[in-house]
Amino acid sequence: MFLKYLFISLRPRHWIKNFFVFAALIFAKKFTDWPAIRLSLFAFVLFCLASSGVYLLNDVIDLKSDQEHLSKRNRPIASAKISRLCAAICGILLLSVALLISWKLDFIFFWTVAGYIFLNLFYSLWLKRVVIIDVICIAIGFVLRVIAGAVVIGVVFSPWLLLCTFFLTLFLAIGKRKSELLSVDYIARGVLADYSSDLLNQMNMVVLPAILITYTLYTFNTWQSQWLILTVPVVLYGLFRYLYIIGKKSVSDDGPSDDLWRDRPLQITLITWLAMIFIILVNV
Repeated sequence: MFLKYLFISLRPRHWIKNFFVFAALIFAKKFTDWPAIRLSLFAFVLFCLASSGVYLLNDVIDLKSDQEHLSKRNRPIASAKISRLCAAICGILLLSVALLISWKLDFIFFWTVAGYIFLNLFYSLWLKRVVIIDVICIAIGFVLRVIAGAVVIGVVFSPWLLLCTFFLTLFLAIGKRKSELLSVDYIARGVLADYSSDLLNQMNMVVLPAILITYTLYTFNTWQSQWLILTVPVVLYGLFRYLYIIGKKSVSDDGPSDDLWRDRPLQITLITWLAMIFIILVNV
């Protein structure tokens, strides 16, 4: 039972976020290059270890507040199914393994992973309680994943792709905050007390156009193929679909990851986008 609860605490459903490390592999047309694929898979696994290690330490840090939350109190650490000491040791071990292997893999990649870990630990200890900075930190974490994926296979990453990643994940983070405010188990405490639906809607009014502008400019200016601009309507639908999902929520969850696992149209949109990207890049 211990291993079961430990695995749950690693939050494997959130490993889907680490697929951002494959962005460089896809857009640099390295998806037929086995050495690059192998390195990207290593990077993905290492980010899974790092993110799970951070989740364990975060649950240790937030034990008291999680125990007072209507849904988070059922997590293994908050419900005492796993001790704080054991969770902390496992978290430190996962982070140590991720850093050690990263060091052996590539020097710059190591510092990218280290930066990701430092940012998230600092976020757990303090930054997640600072309004606006909290969602910006989440977005930066995804940008670091994209940078790491490019560094590990030795390709130059497009600044437009990084900006698009930043604005997209900032949009998702804002959406998560909005769904938390709309949920029936919402309690105004911590950073949520500083947010309102009006503020989050105004932030999205800035971020949503920024996503479309940076993605469109990337597709239009990329050396791979200007045909990628055909994927813009698919991206637009995906963004609108996510807005629809968070507007219909009544129960708090773990955000975009849960939304993707549960919503079939969103899954179809993602698969369609990936298929279009693959077909366009293969045929140019």
